[in-house]
Amino acid sequence: MHAAIIRRYSSFMMTFGHCLLLKIAYTEKMEPKYLIRFTYVILMGLVIAACTTKNSLPAEPTPFSLTTPGGKTWELVWSDEFDTPGLPDPAKWDYEVGYIRNNELQYYTRARSENARVENGNLVIEAIKETYEGANYTSASLITKSKASWAYGRIEARVNIPEGRGMWPAIWMLGENIDEVGWPDCGEIDIMENVGFEPDTIHGTVHTGAYNHVSGTAQGASIPVPEAGRDFHIYAIEWDSLRIDFFVDDRYYFTFANDGKGEASWPFDRNAYLILNIAVGGAWGGQQGVDDEIFPQQMLVDYVRVFKTSGEETK
Repeated sequence: MHAAIIRRYSSFMMTFGHCLLLKIAYTEKMEPKYLIRFTYVILMGLVIAACTTKNSLPAEPTPFSLTTPGGKTWELVWSDEFDTPGLPDPAKWDYEVGYIRNNELQYYTRARSENARVENGNLVIEAIKETYEGANYTSASLITKSKASWAYGRIEARVNIPEGRGMWPAIWMLGENIDEVGWPDCGEIDIMENVGFEPDTIHGTVHTGAYNHVSGTAQGASIPVPEAGRDFHIYAIEWDSLRIDFFVDDRYYFTFANDGKGEASWPFDRNAYLILNIAVGGAWGGQQGVDDEIFPQQMLVDYVRVFKTSGEETK
């Protein structure tokens, strides 16, 4: 919008300047041959100035505040808009490497553009069927661990998830103290999970020492999102000291509340880091096998943004 206004203003100024110069020239009774040369030089200067202005315009700014349907106003404190082609920004993202969890089949690679890159304004995480480091599949898991972590706020990502049986994409968070206390005591917030054999369903889940899938007590809910892999959707949580609310495209569908019983059930007063990944197969994603005909598969991430409410402490 700002660029269009400036371009229209530049065009107007060029026309206005031309008319003004002609008036000056005729008022001073300039000879025609000198008038033509004089006008040409001035017009070329105006054109160059206008082009320079257009090409030096800043990109449309990332919104620094957001008002959600409930009327709450949020201030942006961290984001990645994925505007710079190449590998993901190393100042913001690190990688999990190898076989990590849940009997999954993929090998997570580090800084390998085939599996993680920025192009066309999106982060691309790509799962590939290939032989690599003894695995039959590769993928990427990007993490902000040791780069950035947060307690409380609104965390959202605009994402187009992959499709197909065997896919298990996720946007999630782990407590940054996981190396000290382990899982699930560190706490886990699954902002979005999908398994390919249920393409129209999005899951949001919380795991803690008291509530987790190993003991069959994980707390969560699901929401129907028809053909979730055919378009971008905004997956978000809103988190404070009392509750974590889950949303898809600002449709609320689940709350995990602080029951006041301590860190075993609520370890979420501590910072957590963000994870973006595609898993292949595994304990949940592979329950109905893996369709090898679907590869390669991509998860496209338009942006990731972290907000705090006005006056809220940034941890």
